[in-house]
Amino acid sequence: MHQYIPYLVVAFIYIAVAADFWRSAKSSLDMSASASSHSLHSAMIALGLMLHGYLLYRDIFAVGGFNLGFYYALSAILWLTVLIYWIADLKHALHSLQAFVLPPAAIFVLLPAFAIENYYLPTAEANLFMAHIAIAILAYSLFTFAALHALLMTIAERTLHKQPTLIKLPSFPPLIVMDSLLFKVIKLGFVLLTITLISGMLFSEQVFGKPLQWNHKTIFSIASWLIYAWLLYGRYRYGWRGKTAIRWTLFGFVLLLLAYVGSRFVLHILLGR
Repeated sequence: MHQYIPYLVVAFIYIAVAADFWRSAKSSLDMSASASSHSLHSAMIALGLMLHGYLLYRDIFAVGGFNLGFYYALSAILWLTVLIYWIADLKHALHSLQAFVLPPAAIFVLLPAFAIENYYLPTAEANLFMAHIAIAILAYSLFTFAALHALLMTIAERTLHKQPTLIKLPSFPPLIVMDSLLFKVIKLGFVLLTITLISGMLFSEQVFGKPLQWNHKTIFSIASWLIYAWLLYGRYRYGWRGKTAIRWTLFGFVLLLLAYVGSRFVLHILLGR
């Protein structure tokens, strides 16, 4: 039982911060007047990130290999997503994003504690291959952040136009700031996704003897890359923002989710491979 305690502690920190945020939201407190509360939240999230990061490092490199099973990968992606949010929050005051990022992070941090199977990569000693995996996970994390941020923008936009929303949040940064941050994240994620696809082709040639495996993962990954390329072109050429940008962001993320999480889930959970 004691081996579960560190994971439960991290999950408790994430849930406690999210719950306190929702308490403030429901009581209609002025978030801008709660600087001390925001500072405490930031400090608690930083503590959670440190503990979460330690657990990931211990589990993924437990026996000198490179363990990247399905649960560990999801936990790593959510850890990076929370880290990106925490860094962005320092400058842009994205307090409301706590409502979207921390609850799923609390769930996914617990998954490795109950993981039965480990999946050690046979090429773990190859530094370039490990770099490929790290860049891929960072790219997925950036697009996870972008998708959650796009959902937050949807709520902010509906609130601004006094339209009904299922979720009531007390404060948002200006929409122009949120829009600018969204495209900064997408641009960086797009660069990393491009590197991931190119390096993946190179490693595929080394492992399988051909540059590209035409399976559903490859097709969905390339389709997602094309969607984000089109979105960035639309931003540059036509100045896309608002609902148009949000729709394409979420569409690209769904394709990326099907490419990575879908294939991992089928192989590691359903097939046990």
